[in-house]
Amino acid sequence: MTTAATLDQPRAAAAAETGRTGAELLLEALVREGVTTAFGIPGGANLPIYQQLPRFPLRHVLVRHEQGAAHMADGYARASGRVGVCLATSGPGALNLITGLATAHFDSVPVVAITGQVAAASIGTDSFQESDMIGSSLSVTKHSYQVLDAAEIPSVVEEAFHIARTGRPGAVLIDIPKDVQMQRVTEVRERIRRRRPHRAPGASDAGLLDRAAELLSAAERPVILAGRGVAISGAQSELCRLAEAGDIPVGTTLLGTGIFPNPHPLSLGLVGFMGTGYCNRAVTHCDLLLMVGMRADDRVTCRLDEFAPRAEHIVHVNIDPAELGKTVRADCQIVGDAGEVLAGLRRRMAPRPRPAWRAQVDVWRERHPLRYPRNGRLQPQEVLAACNQHLGADDVTVADVGLNQIWAALAWSGRRPGHFLNSGGQGTMGFALPAAIGAQAACPERRVLSVSGEGGFVMTLQELATAAEARLPVKAVILNNRQLGMVRQFQDDFYGGVRSQVDHVLTPDFSLLARAFGCFGATVRRGEELGPALDQAFAHRGPAVVDCWIDPEANVYPIVPLGKGLSDFVECPLP
Repeated sequence: MTTAATLDQPRAAAAAETGRTGAELLLEALVREGVTTAFGIPGGANLPIYQQLPRFPLRHVLVRHEQGAAHMADGYARASGRVGVCLATSGPGALNLITGLATAHFDSVPVVAITGQVAAASIGTDSFQESDMIGSSLSVTKHSYQVLDAAEIPSVVEEAFHIARTGRPGAVLIDIPKDVQMQRVTEVRERIRRRRPHRAPGASDAGLLDRAAELLSAAERPVILAGRGVAISGAQSELCRLAEAGDIPVGTTLLGTGIFPNPHPLSLGLVGFMGTGYCNRAVTHCDLLLMVGMRADDRVTCRLDEFAPRAEHIVHVNIDPAELGKTVRADCQIVGDAGEVLAGLRRRMAPRPRPAWRAQVDVWRERHPLRYPRNGRLQPQEVLAACNQHLGADDVTVADVGLNQIWAALAWSGRRPGHFLNSGGQGTMGFALPAAIGAQAACPERRVLSVSGEGGFVMTLQELATAAEARLPVKAVILNNRQLGMVRQFQDDFYGGVRSQVDHVLTPDFSLLARAFGCFGATVRRGEELGPALDQAFAHRGPAVVDCWIDPEANVYPIVPLGKGLSDFVECPLP
């Protein structure tokens, strides 16, 4: 029998198909934010997004592990200055993003992660592949959302990108249950109005700028230490102008590598635990220290009570007020954008030469040059110097973590910020290769070099398949010492010489692995093999791996012993 209810079924079905799904609203919002590339893996709880993905002008890079997706989004953001985007399904997929989100967030990199979630009604029931992503991501993101109504997706995405990129940039997570992705919406909610806590600070206090400029003008031995905040602000030119106007030497943090040109006569290079001897000497003897766009963490300060002990005044500039006074007590604390503050200081500061101070710094530079042993074995500095010969001014180097990171930072000869990338705050092993792939996706016209040890490389080497499949021709150089090199040096220097669980007894043939993944591969065991191998790798149109067997006893020098101050650095012992 046909009833009125039966006749109404087609009409009801048609009504249910009107509007757009949450997945469509999400992808539309991403396109509005200017997203062109995303990195991720589909899974059960985000399949509605991937169902709609082919309809949108978005390049999706299919990764082999979700951690790789987060690092790729991170590298993409660092190299391009745009927000990086990664996607994962619920449960283990979403949790695999956490390490990468922490890496980005601690280094102030704008990344937005979009995770699928079990259906809203199942949340809290220990459903299959359920994980509490809000709780799990709380300490490693700037903000996290769980969207329970698809009508809110456009405004949530807009706000998430605003939060990720403004003020001090960071990671943001958007968790969307599967049924919300499929929910159809005919009318979206009004824009969310909750931006005040994430708005960049206004103009810096004029009185504090006047005070800081007076201190700079009066100082006899000033030093500037600059961090990644200067690069985020695009303030490298302002930094250089201020330094030159005041004849002030400039050191940089690890994350600040490249914001002040290494060849500049005022450059002090890297500061801190594994910084240059002449930079650490200058910080120890300065009478005024200006720290700008940096956190002043323990790798910079070493022993706090011996950090800049002769400084009569310390000025600290950061866009995040939470960083001021957290470790180093500065008597002049300025909240503000690094570029605006540096420009304001330059306008207020009386230019003056400081020949005596410059001469003293030059003496330290001569007494404490960077050096390494020449013992017939392949040294990491030789490998990196050869790599630099293949890179142009616009090319990008991505370093992993450990001895290779410091060797790469000290050897880097570039002049532009954003072209030397590394995991500073978290020190994440396995960062370099996927981050380099992300940087290559952001900058297809540039050469991108990944530098890592074999220990870090094996943690994410599956992403070679991603690079080959996506035609992203990164060049990966492995400084292979067949051991966890930094751990071994620490055990030798600080733990009584007891070497425990540091040797990689079974080291794979990385050149064969590279070819198995569809990449070029070469192994270098002697110095004379290095040039030809790098020539072939950089000439190859696709991804390439060059496995360099370096001196297994090579160490990083200078180094500050644990518990000591900056002035107590130990230099390379030469025969």
